[in-house]
Amino acid sequence: MLFSELGLSPEILRAIEEQGYSQPTPIQEKAIPLVLSGRDLLAAAQTGTGKTAAFMLPILERLKKFANTSVSPAMHPIRALVLSPTRELADQIGVNVQTYTKYLPLRATTVFGGVNMDPQTQELRRGVEILIATPGRLLDHIQQKTVQLNKVEVLVLDEGDRMLDMGFIQDIRKIMGMLPKERQTLLFSATFAPEIKRLASDFMRSPQTVEVARQNATNDQVEQLVYQVDSFKKRQLLAHLIRSREMSQVIVFCKTKISADQLSRDLKREGLDAEAIHGDKTQGTRLETLAAFKEGSLRVLVATDVAARGLDISELPYVVNFELPTSPEDYVHRIGRTGRAGAKGVAISLMCPEEGKQHEAIEKLTKQTLTPQSVDGFWPSWQPRPKSAQREPMQREPMPREPMRREPSVPAFSSGKGEGLKQPRQGARRSRKGKREIPALLLPPRYKVEIIR
Repeated sequence: MLFSELGLSPEILRAIEEQGYSQPTPIQEKAIPLVLSGRDLLAAAQTGTGKTAAFMLPILERLKKFANTSVSPAMHPIRALVLSPTRELADQIGVNVQTYTKYLPLRATTVFGGVNMDPQTQELRRGVEILIATPGRLLDHIQQKTVQLNKVEVLVLDEGDRMLDMGFIQDIRKIMGMLPKERQTLLFSATFAPEIKRLASDFMRSPQTVEVARQNATNDQVEQLVYQVDSFKKRQLLAHLIRSREMSQVIVFCKTKISADQLSRDLKREGLDAEAIHGDKTQGTRLETLAAFKEGSLRVLVATDVAARGLDISELPYVVNFELPTSPEDYVHRIGRTGRAGAKGVAISLMCPEEGKQHEAIEKLTKQTLTPQSVDGFWPSWQPRPKSAQREPMQREPMPREPMRREPSVPAFSSGKGEGLKQPRQGARRSRKGKREIPALLLPPRYKVEIIR
């Protein structure tokens, strides 16, 4: 099937073709007609399969009738609202929307936290038809009365499971209460937990469900490798793999902000160009780091799970799990950064003994067997070495023994009666030069102390 067969307008098709796309992905092929029909949709697909285009292209087709070039803000009310759990994902969606609306006079903007609100406020006051936002920052603008949601026709919850994990459920319910009851609601995610389906039943009307792949499945285009290694050797093994595999571009995932910063510093000491991004970094710094990584001037991007969603880097060849995630669903999203849009990729996980339970949970969720391997020179201490990997103990040559040095004999003090040499009395010793040294306790006191009674 071609995009031209899905009922999209020539302006949208032209923008898509300029990006080099002619055939829709499975999720796009199934979701676009349903969104165009106006039905609520609950869609699940593997990450990296084009979910953003699956909901945004039909939304643009529906909003095309409102497109105009008027400068009046009243002519550009918000008609489509897209909620994203992370700043990076919101920014990525915003970039895609700007691409798709190249030949349509529809306005779009993105608002998220971590940056100054003033430029966002100015954009909102000029009027936009499409608003992409994180829940917290959207509520800030609502409180400042810079946003009106009374004309929203389509609501999109992207990465709905992540919304729950990050505790946005209360914010979402507040936003839901401000939207018109007559609207279309779309929920897109790579994974569907039972909680998501229960949540969908609260605010969706008889949603159509679309699943183009088995739930929580990983991309077949991604080769998954697990290397077992002692925790204190992970950094050395990571540097070895980056060099031996000639990784020109790789995302390395850590569990915590502290470990991400530490690993970034360690890789720099190894001579590798690396930077870290996480929630404590300013939004400007995060965007600059991501831009450098996307353009290829940064080789290693060390990230927490804040970057597991929303990063769309074309033909990213490698992803490394430096630490296995606590939630197995995050593993699916992490390795989904590679092997996108039909390209092939490699996902490597470094596993120490303490991460055995996480490894089992990942295998159970993905219904795959990920057999741990070992790397020469980094054999895990808790595993017996096979004979082929055992090394013969090094035979040390005996060190040559230096000849003993005899100290010259020192004449003893004479009593003045012609007596011969005598050994020094006990308490005295000889120095290396042969001079007799007298212990400090035998020396007379340097100062006299008078006791006054």
